[in-house]
This record gives sequence, C-alpha cells and structure tokens, in this order.
Amino acid sequence: MTDRKFPIGPFVLKDDYSPAEIESFIQIIKNSASEYRKLAENLGDEDLTKTYREGSWDIRQLIHHVADIALLHYFRMKKAVTEPDYKDPTMINMDSWAVTSDSLEMPIAESLQILAGTNQRYAYFAASLDEEAFGKAYFHPLRKIWLNQKQALAMSVWHLQHHLAHIKLALGE
Repeated sequence: MTDRKFPIGPFVLKDDYSPAEIESFIQIIKNSASEYRKLAENLGDEDLTKTYREGSWDIRQLIHHVADIALLHYFRMKKAVTEPDYKDPTMINMDSWAVTSDSLEMPIAESLQILAGTNQRYAYFAASLDEEAFGKAYFHPLRKIWLNQKQALAMSVWHLQHHLAHIKLALGE
C-alpha cells in the first residue's frame, strides 16, 4: 500500500452491479463490524491516537466516523426507497464531526456497537430491495453524481474497506 490516503484506491463507480456483486456488498456490510472490532477492541488509548499518515484522523476518530457514516448511508438508502421526493441526500461536514468531543475523547466500544447494529439493519434492508427500489437515485452534491441504490451500496462498501485499511496502516499492518 503505497498510497496512504487511498490505500485501496479511490472509489470507482460502475454503471451497474450484478446480483452476485450486490450479494457480496451485502455480506461485506454485514461482516465489516466484526473486522473493525477484531482490529480495535483491545487497543489502548495510546494506540487509538495513532494515525495512518501525517495530518490524518487517528484510529479513535476513524472508528467513530465509520459508525456515523454507516448510519448516514443506511438513512439515505431508506429515505431514497421510501420517499419519492428524496433527491438531495442528507449531508454532514465530516471534518467538523471528527473534532467533536465524542469523536476525540469517547471510548470506541459504543461506536463499534452502533456499527454492528446499523450494518445488520442496512444489510437486511438492502437484501430486501427489488430492481425498482435499487433504481431509485439521488444526487450526491460532493461527488457531483447521481447514485442509484446499487451504486450507494458499492460506495458504502468502499468506505468501510477504505477506513479499515487506514486503521491497519496506523497499526503498522
């Protein structure tokens, strides 16, 4: 991994994803919390302050961020599927969220629980979608693209794996 900012590469959007890819995405979402837990649950405060590159978020911030974004991705999908006028997704200022007291100081156990619970719900919900629901799209203002729900799943999986790789880099793995 030579690129410490994008250790798994940048997110690459495809026009469509096969049923096998969607099933793989759902399994990754379902299982990712246990991967995060294995990496992080026994880390001490000193370990949680490690970063993967100069100026980056530390492991504690990454864990809290991943839990926050898992909630956001699930929320966006549910709104896109259930609300016909949902075209502009809920956005957050990630950098501002990363420097709030809960992101900087709180133990990670609760965020690991949030990630586990949210991802189970997200995976279950995604597995229930039909082609019509997967086709519902919203405009992502930061990426300047329209995302359908298959693409949103792909982005969620990339995000989970992206930050998991960051934590491994911070830990020297």
